[in-house]
Amino acid sequence: MGGCEARGLLWKFGLFFPLLTGCPAGCSQVSSNQVVLLDTTAAIGELGWKTYPLNGWDAITEMDEHNRPIHTYQVCNVMEPNQNNWLRTNWISRDAAQKIYVEMKFTLRDCNSIPWVLGTCKETFNLYYMESDESHGVKFKPNQYTKIDTVAADESFTQMDLGDRILKLNTEVREVGPINRKGFYLAFQDIGACIALVSVRVYYKKCPFMVRNLAMFPDTIPRVDSSSLVEVRGSCVKNAEERDTPKLYCGADGDWLVPLGRCICSVGYEEVDGSCHACRPGFYKAFAGNIKCSKCPPHSLTYVEATSVCQCEKGYFRAEKDPPTMACTRPPSAPRNVISNINETALMLEWSPPSDTGGRKDLTYSVSCKKCGSDTSQCEICGGGIRFIPRHTGLINSSVTVLDFVSHVNYTFEIEAMNGVSELSFSPKPFTAITVTTDQDAPSLIGMVRKDWASQNSIALSWQEPDFPNGAILDYEIKYYEKAYPRIAPAFWHYLRVEEHEQLSYSSTRSKAPSVIITGLKPATKYIFHIRVRTAAGYSGYSQKFEFETGDETSDIAAEQGQILVIATAAVGGFTLLVILTLFFLITGRCQWYIKAKMKSEEKRRAHLQNGHLRFPGIKTYIDPDTYEDPALAVHEFAKEIDPSRIRIERVIGAGEFGEVCSGRLKTPGKREIPVAIKTLKGGYVDRQRRDFLREASIMGQFDHPNIIRLEGVVTKSRPVMIVVEYMENGSLDSFLRKHDGHFTVIQLVGMLRGIASGMKYLSDMGYVHRDLAARNILVNSNLMCKVSDFGLSRVLEDDPEAAYTTSGGKIPIRWTAPEAIAYRKFSSASDAWSYGIVMWEVMSYGERPYWEMSNQDVILSIEEGYRLPAPMGCPASLHQLMLHCWQKERNHRPKFTDIVSFLDKLIRNPSSLHTLVEDVLVMPDSPGEVPEYPLFVSVIDWLDSIKMGQYKNNFMAAGFTTLDVVSRMSIDDIRRIGVVLIGHQRRIVSSLQTLRLHMMHIQEKGFHV
Repeated sequence: MGGCEARGLLWKFGLFFPLLTGCPAGCSQVSSNQVVLLDTTAAIGELGWKTYPLNGWDAITEMDEHNRPIHTYQVCNVMEPNQNNWLRTNWISRDAAQKIYVEMKFTLRDCNSIPWVLGTCKETFNLYYMESDESHGVKFKPNQYTKIDTVAADESFTQMDLGDRILKLNTEVREVGPINRKGFYLAFQDIGACIALVSVRVYYKKCPFMVRNLAMFPDTIPRVDSSSLVEVRGSCVKNAEERDTPKLYCGADGDWLVPLGRCICSVGYEEVDGSCHACRPGFYKAFAGNIKCSKCPPHSLTYVEATSVCQCEKGYFRAEKDPPTMACTRPPSAPRNVISNINETALMLEWSPPSDTGGRKDLTYSVSCKKCGSDTSQCEICGGGIRFIPRHTGLINSSVTVLDFVSHVNYTFEIEAMNGVSELSFSPKPFTAITVTTDQDAPSLIGMVRKDWASQNSIALSWQEPDFPNGAILDYEIKYYEKAYPRIAPAFWHYLRVEEHEQLSYSSTRSKAPSVIITGLKPATKYIFHIRVRTAAGYSGYSQKFEFETGDETSDIAAEQGQILVIATAAVGGFTLLVILTLFFLITGRCQWYIKAKMKSEEKRRAHLQNGHLRFPGIKTYIDPDTYEDPALAVHEFAKEIDPSRIRIERVIGAGEFGEVCSGRLKTPGKREIPVAIKTLKGGYVDRQRRDFLREASIMGQFDHPNIIRLEGVVTKSRPVMIVVEYMENGSLDSFLRKHDGHFTVIQLVGMLRGIASGMKYLSDMGYVHRDLAARNILVNSNLMCKVSDFGLSRVLEDDPEAAYTTSGGKIPIRWTAPEAIAYRKFSSASDAWSYGIVMWEVMSYGERPYWEMSNQDVILSIEEGYRLPAPMGCPASLHQLMLHCWQKERNHRPKFTDIVSFLDKLIRNPSSLHTLVEDVLVMPDSPGEVPEYPLFVSVIDWLDSIKMGQYKNNFMAAGFTTLDVVSRMSIDDIRRIGVVLIGHQRRIVSSLQTLRLHMMHIQEKGFHV
């Protein structure tokens, strides 16, 4: 191997020895991954190595042209046979290394070029070593040394080379190890060669200190085995933190391999040239990561380094939930242009938004009321007598309706605008006030109301005119409703006044005279009646409640008494029969009637199984495990028993209600291992817990669909008891979406929703209700396929597809559950459709919590009042439409899962339908808490159909109301004039006109043409 040129010759015994007197730059370079233990070229004094015998190797030292010593050992006893010359180094410490490298540079004379040599000349030498914990005595014992290798020269020199004075150095490297003691000796054996050992360098290799991905890795010694790597965990540089554990692997050659993980700069620091530097004043970084510091948002600043949040300027604020990236904002100014309008018994207040919203969109309004007498300087709070529709605080729209005000009173209404930072400001909140005088004289109330007669289906009433009509009486309005509590959860009654919850559904009629005949009533039913009078000045208040019953009173009483007698007789007879049967069972010890009932139940169940448990021809139906007397029978009917030796548990991935959840592998005979998830039942369980634990397996075992989690089998004959299901790599859908926020396209999200809907369609077709459909109970595999799981709350439907399962007790996930299921614990496929709408919202918001931080009670009351979740940012309008359909209060109006799958398939086939976002088509401002209105009508006919008044299409067309713009300006008189005579229909159209006007304003603002 080529190296440096040797210059100079030392002659001895008529032979030559090459002597290195100089070496070009770079002749012997040390790599950064080498640690040198010995280098003869760097030694200052004599080497002091031992020779045996003494006349063997000679030590030669000369100075090169830079006045540096060159130490060599030479031997050339080629004229004498049987040479055995040894040269031994001093003791060398191995440090932490086990594998040592020895680099030798030497020259060697070609034996054929030496005259008079008769077979005694050699062209090789031997290298030996001996381990030792410390330096020992001078005595040299060759038999204690272990041979490393025989070293031969690649190039030897001749007499001609001597004449040209150009000699080539050979460089050879040998490995030594593993060395287990603290140090070692090297020995060189000459057996008759003409050789000059120019330099010896002993070193070991290491993986050097390195900074990579903001992690520091220390010097690391590789293993002796070249096929194994040393795993090294890095430590983050200053002002950095781990994102994923940083690792490198040290290879046998001292090279770093396979980088894993990384560190990221902490909050307030950014990466610059492999280290984390503090953000400059005026800049901030709110989140840990390898991103640059950002300039402070508007109206915020910072004067120090390493800032995570910029402080707001004076007069500006940041709400608790505002992100640090958001500009600081301020409270809004006062509302503008307040106007009032008294219409009969309602006072309408409208205003314009404030000129300065403070830089925020979460604008709401509050209205307060003061009542003043003749002296306007003395006012009092209006109190609870006055009502605001929809409410007096938290208003999103810039209008409110005031009811139940008193005549001849000066009312002062103060309207205040608020946003998310209004409560943070200590400055007085600006408001706009308006004073309204109610100067009309309303008629007094109706007094006593009499029932003149009653039949099975009608009641005749009469009453006296009011004592103070204050004008000509135009007519009377009679409101009536059946005496029964509305379909609302009893827990919520205390939030409503009696009048409110009794008037949720009522009928009304009018009469010119102080009497009326009400027809179309139910037989033997009690009704509540209220009557009020209308004059030119408006309506009076309603009279007190009057309760009357249809049918003949005498016959009703007799029938009631007879019914009571029959019930009492039946109760006595039933009790007697129960006593007799009980005695009979005690005497005979047999319950034959019970056995027969169980046999019939079992025959019915087996008939289901023999038919493949088909609900209808061609449709598989579900069998409730609770119908089995022995739950273990249901488990083995639907779930395969697995030998526990085929299961290998690898690690714990979570905890369930009954025990740990693990991941592992399942060996299947004749097939390769598959990954599985294993639910275990913790020790110390009781029979009930074991039954409940295995019940889910009895349910899952009946399902076979790509979007339903697949049951592999159960372990019930040994402990721990286990349920084995397919492994879903990406875990639950909600946490998966939060982890990958914003990473997917809309069409990918729709694909996930389509899979969930397909699985729910399968369950619905089997007559099965899930009851706990939520993103947390949807699992995602590596292909982004979503599968419905967690059947702990599920129940089966009866044969009627519209039937609901009713239960008492147990927990209900309020935010995902339909109103009727919360109020009455009635679950159906329609309540699952409501839950599916919530899952859609979770998916489109990337796992955000439904209804945010609202309490469960607030969620329930808000839904009862008509509130629905607004569309997430960037949500296509078509998807939010589907959500709103799923959230219909009337469950029969909600879409079936078959319809949902079909609708999503159409969207997937026509992706352009997803381009229109909700924020592009909302009628109302996009504010929190608002139920959006979509401009789905573009003609008068569409609008009438949307409010279910399509029967008046011809009336509107014939009267010339043919465009939405013209219709939006209609008055109540116009509506009556075109032929809408029913009071309820008039009210519906009038109330819808306000929405239509807002719709037209939105159309004009957007520049649309209708």
